Amino acid sequence: MHKFGDVVLAKVQFTDTFEIKSRPAVVLFEQDGNVIIMGITSNTNMNGIALTRKEGAIKESIIKLNYIFTISEAMIEKQLFSLSEEKKALIRKEIVNKIK
Repeated sequence: MHKFGDVVLAKVQFTDTFEIKSRPAVVLFEQDGNVIIMGITSNTNMNGIALTRKEGAIKESIIKLNYIFTISEAMIEKQLFSLSEEKKALIRKEIVNKIK
């Protein structure tokens, strides 16, 4: 079972094509075999929350607050690492600010 703040490698479908690729993502929550995730990109010019190599990322990345979707638990290939409590608190704060 995956929990909030786990960074996983998951098969995801891109929004602009039907192509499916393995990409890193942050787990928001899991329920009944469905996992809500937030995408991560290595394009550091995008908006979001910075994720550094020191924190466990393969390269400097951005957690994309505007890229949240549901996947099947079966689409998760493996867990990569878990975010710090400070980073999870920042994600919570930013998500709440987006939906106010």
